[in-house]
Amino acid sequence: MDMRRAAEEADVIMQRTLSGVKPELRWNHGPSNDKICTDVKNDSSGTGSVKRRIAIMTIVSKERRGNLLGVVERDWTARGYRITSVRASGEVPAIFAATPDDFRMRVAVGGGGQFFFSITTPCFAESAVPDPATEPNTPQRAGDYPQPPDVHDDFWSSKAPLSTSSSSAS
Repeated sequence: MDMRRAAEEADVIMQRTLSGVKPELRWNHGPSNDKICTDVKNDSSGTGSVKRRIAIMTIVSKERRGNLLGVVERDWTARGYRITSVRASGEVPAIFAATPDDFRMRVAVGGGGQFFFSITTPCFAESAVPDPATEPNTPQRAGDYPQPPDVHDDFWSSKAPLSTSSSSAS
């Protein structure tokens, strides 16, 4: 596998993650970057790694953040991904995971409650890396990244606590 193929696989993993969330989240690509991997002497090893990011543009209320994190964690576990760490924070929680091929994933709540997904590939043979081919499901916003979430959703934006009998987020 080379960096191009790894980036394509990262995009597939990211889209599978998003498709596991119901109701659907609105999102945009964040900046993608790649870097050269080095050996012990800090010399180029002829390999590189790719990072992909997605910013969630759906407003997720404080009352629903834990629900969304739980949906993602259950989805990743069901796909055979290993949860490597959990940042239990009232304001900026995050879940970190790895695929069996060691693609490293993160879902995190940033400032203002905005959700971000990212995935970093292991080091693979150097190659050109295209931009993500997947089309975001919301228009690109003008201005610096990240743009604040601005899409209201009756479920995810609701300030009502989720009742234990509700199954919309499962």
